[in-house]
Amino acid sequence: MSLGARWNIRTRLTAWYVSVLAILLLIFAVIVFTFQYVTLTRQIVHDEMQDAVTVEGLLYFDNSDQLHLRQDYYSRPQSHLIVDRWMEVLDLNGVVLYRSDNLDDQSLGGPLTPGEGDSSSNERIVRLRDGSHILAISHIHGMNGRDLVIRLGYSLKPLRDRMWQFVWLLGIALLVTILLASITGQWIANKAMRPIGLMAARAEGITANNLHDRLAVTNPRDELGALAAVFNHLLERLEQSFLQLQHFTGDAAHELRTPLASLRTIGEVALSEPRSPEQYRDAISSILEETQRLYHTIDSLLLLARAETGTSEPNSDAIALAPLIDEVTNMLSVLAEEKSIQLLLQGEMQGSLAVYGERALLRIALINVLHNAIKFSPPGGIIRITLAKDNTEALITIADQGPGLREDELDSVFKRFYRGCENSSNPGNGLGLSIVKLIVERLGGSARFDSAVENGASAVLRLPYNRRN
Repeated sequence: MSLGARWNIRTRLTAWYVSVLAILLLIFAVIVFTFQYVTLTRQIVHDEMQDAVTVEGLLYFDNSDQLHLRQDYYSRPQSHLIVDRWMEVLDLNGVVLYRSDNLDDQSLGGPLTPGEGDSSSNERIVRLRDGSHILAISHIHGMNGRDLVIRLGYSLKPLRDRMWQFVWLLGIALLVTILLASITGQWIANKAMRPIGLMAARAEGITANNLHDRLAVTNPRDELGALAAVFNHLLERLEQSFLQLQHFTGDAAHELRTPLASLRTIGEVALSEPRSPEQYRDAISSILEETQRLYHTIDSLLLLARAETGTSEPNSDAIALAPLIDEVTNMLSVLAEEKSIQLLLQGEMQGSLAVYGERALLRIALINVLHNAIKFSPPGGIIRITLAKDNTEALITIADQGPGLREDELDSVFKRFYRGCENSSNPGNGLGLSIVKLIVERLGGSARFDSAVENGASAVLRLPYNRRN
């Protein structure tokens, strides 16, 4: 595990902040040092050039043609860095005519170079035999009809000593600044992370028993407020899921209790006293009928769970709607014939409308809607099944001539275990339309009953065609 992974966010934020600050301060210190060094070096060169002009008036030849420098003149210091002067005068043939006492027999730059001191001052750093570093310039001066090359230099030791002092001061200032920045950064990080700590403590106290609690959103416009809002939305969805699960569990238990109670009652009655074989056969037949009803309810519940969670593998192939509707119609035509109900296919049954999804689930949805229409249609009625296109959606309409739905039932029929007022004459588990709604919405569509229909009921399924889910 890396060191950064073991640190908490506060420490990492502080470390990043201090590291960036240290790098910026170091860059700033290098720039300041370089600027200061260059500036002082140029000042020394400037002072040397002024001093060279002054020296020109102090040079003189004696009677024996020896060059000397007047010692009764002391130049005005132009910089506090100048503590001494090194000087050497040569003729154009390279013969040394004068050399200051502090040079002894050392040369201030060696042999003359072509054009030295003619067009520029030729500033350079010269290292003497004793290790001293001299910043020297050259200047040509005419005297008594002769051209002389004056070499003048100042020691760099005072400058470098001062610059080392400057470096030490910068280093101490950097260390103090970084230390103060670390303390300040840790304080800022603690202050910035405090709301997250409060949210974490609040979230830790939220359990299944108090999902209605929410995190406090102090400022919805900043990142922490957005995080709290997202977490609150998550809690809201979890709360709704828990409520749905509680309702679903309660409804399922209620629905399963009825057939189980019937099975127990039939069995107890059959065993309460001796009966004839025909009576036992009727009891067993009733038990099988209730068992079938129980099996159908459990199968529907499993299908609902499958449609809700989407655990099945999605089909990537297009589902042609017209052939699927034709298949479902042919399968349920036997039930329709028993009640002399006519099934009419209308619309784009020869078209190529298709949706993407799981064909088996969509087939179950169409079966449930059509079976529901047959169940509630009167004998001799007509059920119209229409396939149409509306912009980017395919419309499947199944209209019957049954008793229809009241205004307050248009949405309720899609709730689980809802049977309305017809449950006595039309038994069922009340899960068929719930399954239809879940499947259609999983395909990106919607399921509803047309409220404008006056006679019968008209179920409308809208499905986006030619779109992968």
